Amino acid sequence: MTKDIKLYNERLSTEEARICTFLAEEINRALPEATSKIWHRHPVWFLDDNPVVGYNKLKGGIRLMFWSGESFEEERLVSGTGKFKDAHIYVNSIDMLNLEELTRWLSKARDIQWDYKNVVRRKGKLIRLK
Repeated sequence: MTKDIKLYNERLSTEEARICTFLAEEINRALPEATSKIWHRHPVWFLDDNPVVGYNKLKGGIRLMFWSGESFEEERLVSGTGKFKDAHIYVNSIDMLNLEELTRWLSKARDIQWDYKNVVRRKGKLIRLK
């Protein structure tokens, strides 16, 4: 876990920090080739400079977001605004996370990707990479 992500997690409440530390560890385990950093003020993991997964603290809890998650066709992931292909789940306790399910989502994050890296250059048009 990067120093900046660790610091992000440590600034949260005890339960939120537990959730985020768990998520960071699982993301790093499942996507060892990914790079991570604080991007737009929250932790995000990238594959070939393309954002694939991240989390942040919102009023509803810790939001675990997959940039291409709408294409995962997973029942528990809620689609974003519809403008892009993102989907998320709010996590309020570790008990809400199923490790098998999380591992499957992270695998799909690697295997199913839309090109967010070039979305500005393409004037908002998304192209599927994988």
